[in-house]
Amino acid sequence: MTLEDKIAVVLGGASGIGKAIALEYARNGANVIVSSRRLDMVEQVASELKGLGSRTLCRASDVTDRASLEALCDAVVKEFGRVDILAVTSGILIKVASADMGEEDWLRVIDTNLNGTFRANQVFGRQMIRQQKGAILNTGSMTSFVAFSEVAAYNASKSGVRMLTETLAVEWARHNIRVNAIAPGVFRTPLNTRVLDIPERLEAIIRRTPMGRIGNLDELVGAAVFLVSDAASFITGVTLPVDGGFLAKGI
Repeated sequence: MTLEDKIAVVLGGASGIGKAIALEYARNGANVIVSSRRLDMVEQVASELKGLGSRTLCRASDVTDRASLEALCDAVVKEFGRVDILAVTSGILIKVASADMGEEDWLRVIDTNLNGTFRANQVFGRQMIRQQKGAILNTGSMTSFVAFSEVAAYNASKSGVRMLTETLAVEWARHNIRVNAIAPGVFRTPLNTRVLDIPERLEAIIRRTPMGRIGNLDELVGAAVFLVSDAASFITGVTLPVDGGFLAKGI
């Protein structure tokens, strides 16, 4: 499962799940470029990556801005010659009763989580098609499979990410490009911490999880390494839950 000398781009890699994945890629030998909207946070993570022996770049980008993704891809290719791995971890969540959700908020969630994933996959996928090789990792959710209440836009976006992953896997397999996703169970991150601070919400999640707890980020990153490594060379179109048994549990 080594990523020795691979060139990996992690979007949304300046915090939370993305940062944990980026650091683990570096520990496994990859040269890792993290990017997000805030350049100051990118620079902080880049410093940590350098401390792990990774070559990197400091570039801000936004998955809602195609031009910024194209500029990032061009910069990576200019510096490193190729992109072996793309991990898309950018995302937002707005919790509100569906009847009260404004259209602007709905569109913002869909544009970031679903459209943004497509933009990133397309921009970097075109480079991988030119290379005739690559591995893409998208970020789904438990809501790629089941509904959570009062997060309708998030549910819709993440179920869309699952189907997008499968579609691109089918289309791009002939180019030697694999497209998979992870579906994290509940891990505390800046994205969901406000929701997890609601006692009844956290209690309901833990009750529904056979392992009886939320996850630690170091329990997620192994799956993210595996799916982009050569150990997974015959795996594509998969959305892999890392959920403590959440999806397996019935009554």
